[in-house]
Amino acid sequence: MTGRELDAAGITDPELRAAYTRCRLLNARHGRTYFLATRLLPADRRPAVHALYGFARWADDIVDDTGAEATPAERAAALTRLDRLLRRALTGGGPADEPVVLALADTADRYAIEPAHFTDFMASMRADLTVTDYATYADLRVYMHGSAAAIGLQMLPVLGTVTARALAAPHAAALGVAFQLTNFLRDVGEDLDRGRVYLPADLLAAHGVHRDLLLWSRHTGRRDPRITAALRAAEDLTRAVYREAEPGLAMLDPVARPCIRTAYLLYRNILDAIAEGGYAVLHRRAVVSRRRRASVAADGLVRVLSARLGARRARTPAPAPCGALDAKESG
Repeated sequence: MTGRELDAAGITDPELRAAYTRCRLLNARHGRTYFLATRLLPADRRPAVHALYGFARWADDIVDDTGAEATPAERAAALTRLDRLLRRALTGGGPADEPVVLALADTADRYAIEPAHFTDFMASMRADLTVTDYATYADLRVYMHGSAAAIGLQMLPVLGTVTARALAAPHAAALGVAFQLTNFLRDVGEDLDRGRVYLPADLLAAHGVHRDLLLWSRHTGRRDPRITAALRAAEDLTRAVYREAEPGLAMLDPVARPCIRTAYLLYRNILDAIAEGGYAVLHRRAVVSRRRRASVAADGLVRVLSARLGARRARTPAPAPCGALDAKESG
């Protein structure tokens, strides 16, 4: 599968193929929901998506998972090195010696992705080294501009649009934010273990919730109606952002729509699973059933086949009218 995707994308250099393969593995390992949706894209566009998400996972791993012994200073140094490699690769300052950066720089060049989107992303990754909570939703949106909206904007040139890209951009950014808010709600317990609370303090406080109450619930396994109310409010907020994003689906290239629509539905189903599980995200991770995932993926596959058939028909010249043929023959 990897070789077919790389061949379709015209990626022939062995080092570059190895770099894209590394990104694909990262995307498959860490982003199972989105990786499933990516399989619905035309083969020639998948390597670029793997590069974008593989790089994002690589940076996130530096912030979160650089070994239990890594100090904040060591994490900061590793992120600074990655940022330096990225800037050099994007500006043509020399080849990247990190495969993930090599693939990302190639994708950015192929699709003319704005370098500012990567700068914004790295700024949010640096914030994760020191910022452990957000006072207001407005503060959180600043962070998510780089960590989520920027990724939606990076993706847009790869997906293609049937409208002016500027019209689709706000919806693409909103979809990135909706996905991340979903992750924040699903992973609130795991993030708390890392010392972070992404749900904004003003939303929590409106329901009488604070960090100490979250920690109490996490450590004791006990529930509190105030926490449930706050998590339900976070769900409502997230669903509102999905509604902001939804009009952008129809603005995408028809052959890319099934992929993003599938991701949209799969992530939104995580919210359904959270609600159906009684908002117990501090005690267990909400999981979308395999049956539901398979149903969404199957619908996406049907839409892919329909879109590709439509694209094939659009490329096939219509037969000339009989009158035109007669005129040609008589001439």
